[in-house]
Amino acid sequence: MLNLPELASSLLDYAKKDRFIAFAGNLGAGKTTLIGEMLNILGVKDFNGSPTFSIVNEYLLENGDPILHFDFYRLKNEEEALDIGWDEYLQREKAWIFVEWPEKIENLLPPHFLLVKIEQESQKRTYKLKMF
Repeated sequence: MLNLPELASSLLDYAKKDRFIAFAGNLGAGKTTLIGEMLNILGVKDFNGSPTFSIVNEYLLENGDPILHFDFYRLKNEEEALDIGWDEYLQREKAWIFVEWPEKIENLLPPHFLLVKIEQESQKRTYKLKMF
């Protein structure tokens, strides 16, 4: 069984071609914790948690590549994602994109991405991966 840093590192390796990872799971399941570990591995020093109210947090790697962390929990519909420039964000070259609550923008997701589904039973978390 992998610990959190090993899991985060493996996910980054697995998704390095498309650089788009969506995280599904109930509130409090651990999506933001896993993303925080992935950001740490990538070298982000100023991670403040999920962008629940701002919708997106942007970080830059030392080489200038962007990391975009979206939290769509508060979105009422897909139109709101388009209003914040979702299409333009998807065009960013060499960007890592991490999306919490991808089911809120299901019709706007790219054709290829890694879906990480986190299920929690009491104190135990289960991670299920699907590639699209």
